[in-house]
Amino acid sequence: MLNFEQIRSHLAGSDFRITMQEPYVLCVELSLDGGRRHQAIFLSELEDDDGRHFLRVSSVIAPITGIDCKRALAFNWESRVGYLAIGDLDGVPWIQLCENRPYESLSPAELDRLILEIGGMGDRMERALSAGGDLL
Repeated sequence: MLNFEQIRSHLAGSDFRITMQEPYVLCVELSLDGGRRHQAIFLSELEDDDGRHFLRVSSVIAPITGIDCKRALAFNWESRVGYLAIGDLDGVPWIQLCENRPYESLSPAELDRLILEIGGMGDRMERALSAGGDLL
């Protein structure tokens, strides 16, 4: 996959539920745990200083208030896919699970796997950090 429009085209023809589309941003909603839980996964385009384009796949986990930073950093160290970051959501800092990939490294199968992995792991982390809640 070489650009965001190829990502958009692939997802539009797949079984994923797209809930939001903007130029260079998509939101896919996964239905998990037999439809009892849902996880939003955002896909957006990033550009580095050299003009190289990347796909960012992210999922909002929980508000940063009350989060043990040591535990979050330990997760980052142990994680094989994804990393934790803080992003602003309506003026409130939230912890997010993210992964950035260069377009040229993405195949349709790898994109699907990445969405499912970030979505599933994001939901497990959200459940752990929100006492079983489904915040978003």
